Amino acid sequence: MAPDAGDIAAPDKRGDRFAPLSARHMPVGDGHDIYVETVGRADGIPAIYLHGGPGSGCQPDHRRLFDPSRFHAVLFDQRGAGRSRPKGLREANTLPHLIADMEAIRESLGFDKWLVVGGSWGATLALAYAQAHPQRVSGIVLRATFLGTRAELERAFLQNLPGFYPDLYEDFLNLLPSQERSQPLDAYWRRILDPDPKVHGPASRAWHDTERILSEHKPSKTRLDLAAVNNDARGLPSTPFMEAHYFMNDCFIAPGQLLENAGKLSGIRGIVVQGRYDLLCPPSTAHALLKVWPGAALRMAEAAGHTLYDPGVRDVVIAAIDDIWRQ
Repeated sequence: MAPDAGDIAAPDKRGDRFAPLSARHMPVGDGHDIYVETVGRADGIPAIYLHGGPGSGCQPDHRRLFDPSRFHAVLFDQRGAGRSRPKGLREANTLPHLIADMEAIRESLGFDKWLVVGGSWGATLALAYAQAHPQRVSGIVLRATFLGTRAELERAFLQNLPGFYPDLYEDFLNLLPSQERSQPLDAYWRRILDPDPKVHGPASRAWHDTERILSEHKPSKTRLDLAAVNNDARGLPSTPFMEAHYFMNDCFIAPGQLLENAGKLSGIRGIVVQGRYDLLCPPSTAHALLKVWPGAALRMAEAAGHTLYDPGVRDVVIAAIDDIWRQ
């Protein structure tokens, strides 16, 4: 999970190679204005980066995944995320909407095809976009493959969480009333979307903190700070609200859809980057995708979990992007 993005950065005049070439809010209808920036060289290889969550937003460091001497890269905050406006708006916010937004961005920039890069939820969106518009994709780089299924969420939170962090799992359950603990995922999502701050505040903080621990190979904390979870002065993380919206709706795709439609990726080069110890999106998911996508290759980060910033992951992603370009 990435922290929330900050304010729009104006193009830097001081010679920063990774400063935005452009930064704008782009109206896409339904009351949404999405934040879009470009980096690199105007005549470079078109590429787009898709952030995770859903709901986290892009970060300045994501620009550095792309060699600015080679790429013309696009970073955008998906509907309701990061610097897009209105922040947190869930109406007219589905996977098909995000795919349509990507096409609107591509057309506005005059790109025929582009390299699509995404991690975790960004990998879900990348696969869904590529299957909808394969003729617009020159290559794909995925990190921490997530196929948008409830089964993956249940494995992460109901198997891996109690299996690797049993005390944390007890904390996670104990924040729910006893009658809601038999279906903890649904209970958390309902509570996160409850309009009462006394309900959604603790639930969103607990979900955020638990997911962050699961995302790191060696987290600094392995228990919930119950005082912090219940502290209204702490503020609210934004990503859990968009995650709950998408997860309650099966990410707005049919179960198994991305694997079943993998044949549409035929002829598209791909590299799948995977952390060996990823508890949220484990190697078995990447393996299942690779079995039905012969054009893709696996790059394993042996000392890493889920996050881009676990040891070695960022370097492997950068190398994968460069290798796709060289091919």
